[in-house]
Amino acid sequence: MALLLDLANIFGGLLLAIPLLRRLPSVGDNIGRFADRIARWAWLIGVVALVAGGYYLIVHLTSGPHLFHFEVVGIGVGLALLWDRITGRKPLDGATRDEPSGRALLLAIFGVIAIVVGVQGLFTPN
Repeated sequence: MALLLDLANIFGGLLLAIPLLRRLPSVGDNIGRFADRIARWAWLIGVVALVAGGYYLIVHLTSGPHLFHFEVVGIGVGLALLWDRITGRKPLDGATRDEPSGRALLLAIFGVIAIVVGVQGLFTPN
């Protein structure tokens, strides 16, 4: 279950951070193509992130030791990826693909944080 949470954080963070990652000089296009391939599965990644993050949130709040940042980021990634299905509107209405700003920039930075947290979770023992 922890592996699912970590992978959901990594792939979900990649989908959220794509406006920033596309701007990288030598790898931006390749990352963009990969993100375009997995974008149709964003809802599934969001559900996995919400379920796994919620599970660990309940487990760590009831039996300890304490709340970890992995769960909080996973729940945030799940909510961000499922925002259009939950509310019926897109989270980034009016955002341009080339120059992220405002909410789009905050969401992209959160995506980078989610990637780092997911990679950290892969190397952290449970």
